[in-house]
Amino acid sequence: MATAAASSSLSFAVSHRRRHSISPATRLMTLKAPPSKHLLLRNPSSRRRLRISCSAAPPDAEAQPSKNRRPADENIREEAARRELAAPADGFSAWYVPFGAPADDGPFGERYSLDEIVYRSRSGGLLDVRHDMEALKKFPGSYWRALFDSRVGRTTWPYGSGVWSKKEWVLPEIDADHIVSLFEGNSNLFWAERLGREHLGGMPDLWVKHCGISHTGSFKDLGMTVLVSQVNRLRRHPLNRPIAGVGCASTGDTSAALSAYCAAAGIPAIVFLPADRISLAQLVQPIANGATVLSLDTDFDGCMRLIREVTAELPIYLANSLNSLRLEGQKTAAIEILQQFDWEVPDWVIVPGGNLGNIYAFYKGFEMCRELGLVDRMPRLVCAQAANANPLYLHYKAGWGDFKPVTAAPTFASAIQIGDPVSIDRAVFAVRATDGIVEEATEEELMDAMSLADRTGMFACPHTGVALAALTKLRDRRVIKATDRTVVVSTAHGLKFTQSKIDYHSKEIADMACRYANPPVSVKANFGAVMDVLKKKLDVKLKA
Repeated sequence: MATAAASSSLSFAVSHRRRHSISPATRLMTLKAPPSKHLLLRNPSSRRRLRISCSAAPPDAEAQPSKNRRPADENIREEAARRELAAPADGFSAWYVPFGAPADDGPFGERYSLDEIVYRSRSGGLLDVRHDMEALKKFPGSYWRALFDSRVGRTTWPYGSGVWSKKEWVLPEIDADHIVSLFEGNSNLFWAERLGREHLGGMPDLWVKHCGISHTGSFKDLGMTVLVSQVNRLRRHPLNRPIAGVGCASTGDTSAALSAYCAAAGIPAIVFLPADRISLAQLVQPIANGATVLSLDTDFDGCMRLIREVTAELPIYLANSLNSLRLEGQKTAAIEILQQFDWEVPDWVIVPGGNLGNIYAFYKGFEMCRELGLVDRMPRLVCAQAANANPLYLHYKAGWGDFKPVTAAPTFASAIQIGDPVSIDRAVFAVRATDGIVEEATEEELMDAMSLADRTGMFACPHTGVALAALTKLRDRRVIKATDRTVVVSTAHGLKFTQSKIDYHSKEIADMACRYANPPVSVKANFGAVMDVLKKKLDVKLKA
């Protein structure tokens, strides 16, 4: 009955296309029909669309407004709470299990409620959030595709968020009133046309997922909205847990996201940062949002050890990716990529890796879509690391033998300057499960790749430079083909790392040629001097 109800309540699209026979612009065409009215089918041998009504409503129902505007004195959160009270329970649920636990471990296997404050299993291993897949499978993949598509770009609380538009797959049991959202996600998928055509051997299907175009300028918002929402739920009636605040160790972006979401919820935030190892733009964000910022004379790994010791003694909730809740939000970026390709699966997805939770989050998002029938295959994943902080790369090159942490050296990709990543086991699983690859980039390679991308219209961060340098190497070795649809994940906004760009274009980086540097030209303020420079730059001749 659930399946029938789902089919009659939402439109759905089934798309089958011949790859590489149409332009990327055509591939990104979205459904034009309103939700809950029609079934759209594409004939595999033509571009014609067949429209078949699948709504139980009478023919004149289309002329009626879908809903009335909420009362003037009611905000969108209050409207959501009112609608939630009137709606029947959907029966979806999720819980913690030890990472790697078999799916059929039964009711007596180790599991914890999401309302418990627990970060590790009884054996000391990582935890994972597991969803009731049987309940989700009562609805076909076509239902979920149409449901997620119908929520994009709306202001309906909380579904206008790119994360909470997938609420049933994230935190299905949380009340809408407990959700702390800044309408994160829904980041653009940039067609890197010129970079692919001119600099990567003619790649017509190269894309960059700009996760850094978010509220605090990084992909960390996607996970932090979930974690802070759950903390908000725990602190409020009826649970009333005595949580004094939320804390994290950070290389910059995590602290910015945590501070913003805690500020929105009115929850104290405590941030441990390695002194003199993050950009000023990253440092000022938690300060501006009112967090308690502790600048420590150690690296990220040292900050991580301290925050774990502190949270064991004080009622401070741990917000680092040791906490698996964040990955539930981060996985929605993978689902967004599929949505933006009209539910077609790319061949490759390249993700920068530091603490290594994000590569597993992308795996998880793609795998849920495959298992629940939204798509029929997985992309191959590439984890890209800075050579100065490359423990996963060394582990991969050693044939997955015993993992050995490294002491991370300074890198322009400071947010992934991590030598002992918490999520190493998760990352290994994700790479191996997708027949994936781990690649590295030197400081010169990542800065050149970042700067070359900027020359084609981007404004990339150094971490995106790591991923782009990895792509260049894989193209040079013909591992990634010119016609492969490839997505590079950009994890942060370039504006957070302007000093690295200034140093590069000023050619002030020791032992680096900075071959794409573009310093300003000092010119005397007279017409002849200006004309001489422009003729040289533009290679033009004066008119006769």
